[in-house]
Amino acid sequence: MRKLFLFLFLSFSISAFANDWGKTGHRTTGAVAEQYLNKKARKAIAKLLDGESLALVSTFADEIKSDTLYRKYGPKHYVNIPFDSTYEEHPKSERGDIIEAIDTCIATLKSKTATKEEKAFQLRLLVHFIGDLHQPLHTGLSEDKGGNDFQVQWFRDGTNLHRVWDSQMIDSYGMSYTELASNMPALTRKQRKVMGSGTHRDWLKDSRVLVKDIYANTKKGDKLSYRYMYQYFYKLRVQLQKGGVRLAALLNEVLG
Repeated sequence: MRKLFLFLFLSFSISAFANDWGKTGHRTTGAVAEQYLNKKARKAIAKLLDGESLALVSTFADEIKSDTLYRKYGPKHYVNIPFDSTYEEHPKSERGDIIEAIDTCIATLKSKTATKEEKAFQLRLLVHFIGDLHQPLHTGLSEDKGGNDFQVQWFRDGTNLHRVWDSQMIDSYGMSYTELASNMPALTRKQRKVMGSGTHRDWLKDSRVLVKDIYANTKKGDKLSYRYMYQYFYKLRVQLQKGGVRLAALLNEVLG
């Protein structure tokens, strides 16, 4: 009985977090952003979040998925666009998408009538959505559900392309989110300013460049392992860094 309980517990734990940029990726982006907040934004965030860190709240939008009250936020984690089209040209989903969701977050944080609770809720979502925007498969194709139906192997284990980018490459690297955040590629102030420039619509275009490269170099059924890590993990780290730098720039503008 005890062995059965242990088996069921482990099975549940693995399945519960298998699809869950996973937690480490989102927390890394939040921790990077905290390094570049100005004083005014930092103070406003501390007040809205009652002292909680951006790294802590970065997984909030995934955590509420199990609550039916928040089911409508599911489609707001991504946007699907054909490679021969653009966000502006392609018909929008009636259920919304990540760009529209970020628009709502920003509008609420800028609002003079929104309550603290409303602003805190949208801030938690914003931290997560900016992270998702930089996970390239969240800007992928509808026909394979952003890589979720793109079956591959990861070190001989069956998986999908979305999961490889969400968590499996990060988990294989073996660093915590604090280690990843503190070991990002060095940036000069000018480089950081350039990286943080633009809007989330520009950042979407940037992620689309990478997702097109991923599809050009990955085929269904591929056995991905060390070579794939060598080819793409640095680019993944840069995406985490871009997400953090850009999140900080956005929060400095909106709250600073």
